[in-house]
Amino acid sequence: MISTIDKLRRWSRRQHNAGKRIGLVPTMGALHEGHLSLVRAANERCDATLVSIFVNPTQFGPNEDFAKYPRPLEEDLKLLQTVGSPEVFAPSVSAMYPDGFETNIHVGGVSEPLEGRCRPTHFDGVAAVVLKLFLMSGADAAFFGQKDFQQVRVVEKMVADLNVSIDIVVCPTVREADGLAMSSRNRYLTPNQREQALSLSRCLDAAERLLVSERMGDVVQLRRALTETISTSPDAVIDYIAVADPKTLRELDRIDPLRTPEVVVLLAVKIGNTRLIDNRVYRVMG
Repeated sequence: MISTIDKLRRWSRRQHNAGKRIGLVPTMGALHEGHLSLVRAANERCDATLVSIFVNPTQFGPNEDFAKYPRPLEEDLKLLQTVGSPEVFAPSVSAMYPDGFETNIHVGGVSEPLEGRCRPTHFDGVAAVVLKLFLMSGADAAFFGQKDFQQVRVVEKMVADLNVSIDIVVCPTVREADGLAMSSRNRYLTPNQREQALSLSRCLDAAERLLVSERMGDVVQLRRALTETISTSPDAVIDYIAVADPKTLRELDRIDPLRTPEVVVLLAVKIGNTRLIDNRVYRVMG
């Protein structure tokens, strides 16, 4: 396990000097099958895989769960042994953000709606730490899950705007057998809340029926139907249900298959004190 930036750079140079392609899987730890699927994808596409484990303080708001965010490092390392024992970079906060750190990275456009409204500084923190990891590791490709749909769009936009030489690989959301998207925060849910959390996947199933089978074009009507699905869970509080263009994340007033052949439905819902996100992309034409 690598804990310092200098050692990470030396490791990276050795890989590149040997002609190896480096795949990076950025995580905040508390690993689950969703993370492991990204590691497997990196193993398949690259010669050397690096998993970063770092709970990034700059992406948490003042009333969010940074202090209690799970940090089961020993469990994470054991899990990673099941997928080929990739190299692990687990730096300290002081290594990533030394005294005097004052740089901010703001990605306009795709960072501003949805999570950007609910968590105004979140994506600035994400952009800064992800760019630092790209630069430190010298990775050739980075692997992200579709569950964090808006985050992926922010990273893709940053990479394009700043001409960062790295491939962004987006892998499918991994779900439990009952449809709940895997998340490190799922462990906060009580058994009753865990059952209520299934309203998110049921909402996305309902959107599939309404958008694809019934060709519903009225977004107000669609959102009302999806809200009713979520509201069957008594502990659920909706932050947003958005129907948007999957490239720009511009929310749609009406679904026109000729102008927007694909739409994405994005959800952010609190079940008790646990905030969950989920999404699905639908092809509404052809």
